Amino acid sequence: MTLRGCLLCALLLAQPALASSSVHGARLRDWKIAAIAVLSARGDANSLATAAMLSTAGGAELAARASALVPDSAPLAWVNLRLCALTMGCDFRDAATSMRWVDADNPAAWLPTLDVAQHDHDSIEVERILFDMAQGKRVKVYAVPVAVLMFDALQAVSASLPRDVVGNDASRLEFVIDIAQSRLLPSFAALEDACRDAGPGTERREACLRIAHKLQRSDMIAGELAGIAIEKHAVAPDSHEAHALAERRRLLEWQSATAARFDAPLLPWVRTRHARWHLDRMRALQREQDVVLAILREEGSAAAPR
Repeated sequence: MTLRGCLLCALLLAQPALASSSVHGARLRDWKIAAIAVLSARGDANSLATAAMLSTAGGAELAARASALVPDSAPLAWVNLRLCALTMGCDFRDAATSMRWVDADNPAAWLPTLDVAQHDHDSIEVERILFDMAQGKRVKVYAVPVAVLMFDALQAVSASLPRDVVGNDASRLEFVIDIAQSRLLPSFAALEDACRDAGPGTERREACLRIAHKLQRSDMIAGELAGIAIEKHAVAPDSHEAHALAERRRLLEWQSATAARFDAPLLPWVRTRHARWHLDRMRALQREQDVVLAILREEGSAAAPR
């Protein structure tokens, strides 16, 4: 699923994009610079993590400092690993080890290592990583809780930042959702490629099926859809399993699209009130799929097309 298709991006559809003009883009860039400086000076873990997520240059260093302050935080460990993996020249091996220690049952910790092994055509390493990933329980990338902690950190310093950019709850929530999605959601392409090469009856095929099931319990719709895609490659095209997977994909897409229509109020005062309600659901639920269902229930909609 594309970024625009995910529910957590629904608020992005309600207004023009933040960088829709060169003038606004320049103001947003200046606002980010100011926010990074103010947040970095505060020095607490959530402020540093938020500054890291906003930064395109020193983000990996700030993320490492944030994770070191709260070493048992899985969301901060994932921020640390992801930003290091995205940064040229950053050796993510220590961050990956820390992530596996903090969140041992989360196969996502292996994804950057798998990307490298797949890129290097190291089939032995790919097999080893897939086996280790298959031992986990559920893929989690923490985009929802990280968006919440970013919202809180930015709200805490809002009086010290320019008011003409990201200046209210609705725009702040829109902004942090966009950043969390774009920086924390990994690509599953290397995993899908590795599993596509798995022959019937092989250990790789078995490991990939187990990983696919864990992805289908992911905390993000994009992860669940990746799991469906991987499992679909492993079943006969016209089988009952293939039809069930296709139906599950259609249901997820329908739920997301339906909830997104409810999640884009037009009136400014309604947007603010709804943003606060949406944020409360994110705090309580922490899975994108559960936030989708909460919106459908709130609007009196069925959870499936009739």
